[in-house]
Amino acid sequence: MAAAVLGLDVGGAHLKWALLDGAGRIEAVGEEAMPLWQGLARLEAALATLPPSARTAPDVAVTMTGELVDLFPDRPSGVRRLLQALVAHFARARLAVYGGASGFLEPTAAHRQPHRVASANWRAVAELCARRLGDGMLVDLGSTTTDLVPFAGGRVRARGTSDHERLCARELVYLGLVRTPLCALGPDIPFRGTRVPLMNEWFATSADVFRLLGLLDEADDRHPAADGGPKTVAGSARRLARMVGCDLADAPLASWRQLASAFMARFLARLEEAARQVLAAVPLPPAAPLVTTGCGHRLAARLASRLGRPARGFAELVEAPDTLAHAVEVAAPAVAVARLFRAQVAGEG
Repeated sequence: MAAAVLGLDVGGAHLKWALLDGAGRIEAVGEEAMPLWQGLARLEAALATLPPSARTAPDVAVTMTGELVDLFPDRPSGVRRLLQALVAHFARARLAVYGGASGFLEPTAAHRQPHRVASANWRAVAELCARRLGDGMLVDLGSTTTDLVPFAGGRVRARGTSDHERLCARELVYLGLVRTPLCALGPDIPFRGTRVPLMNEWFATSADVFRLLGLLDEADDRHPAADGGPKTVAGSARRLARMVGCDLADAPLASWRQLASAFMARFLARLEEAARQVLAAVPLPPAAPLVTTGCGHRLAARLASRLGRPARGFAELVEAPDTLAHAVEVAAPAVAVARLFRAQVAGEG
């Protein structure tokens, strides 16, 4: 039996992890809040929360996006400092760093080629999907961003590799279920029969929208609300009211839910526009599905419906136990790097 593998996705706001047992089954999976912009001590604190079986895994496969935070002067510096911290923390383990199309790199090679390592987590998920399904498009709707990655013939067909290229190709969209400032969905929004210009302030986030609409799992909202206030229906309605220059008492709760629905419609329309551009550039067979994942995987399934395509859940694709299904969707990049690394060392597909 092969050794256990710990997969890590070191983000800027969260640490995602997945532990595979010796047979390749998903044994445990999770996510920890990690505001990395506050310092590397946040990484150490998040790693300390992992269960003992994960902390002592002999093999650790890593991907990252944390190099983007403004703690670091640039991406290469961020990659190298994160690698140094991970090498020190997992001194007794074999550490393998996902380098996108280059496969897994030893830490020294990754240190020399940080551009291959930076923000490659999207490709790990898409690569695993491509191996399993052949044709389709990944829709990873996370807390902060959405990845739209086509794959065909068992290969990733993304046109972009860097963040800049992916933004230009519309394969990376800065819209997420939890952390998107609602002013990003402007410049205005329909409310009570008129189009109201949005206040360009961080008064509310997408978490408030989806909380009001019953589409947010509270466990996925791990950071303080925009005003530091309560994460309740009333608290979210109060924050939404500020976006259109109102107070909570200015309208009934039904009106604030209607406003939340308008924000969701704008959110989905933006994603649909981007997805159609991706599909126009990389045509797929009509029956090719959207693989939905991320904390917003249920919302991603609505996008599949708008595009007239079937939806397949990532958790189903990797045969996750029902009890772990949502956690696997949230931590998909960590699951993917663990599975890909195991396939490399054990010869699995």
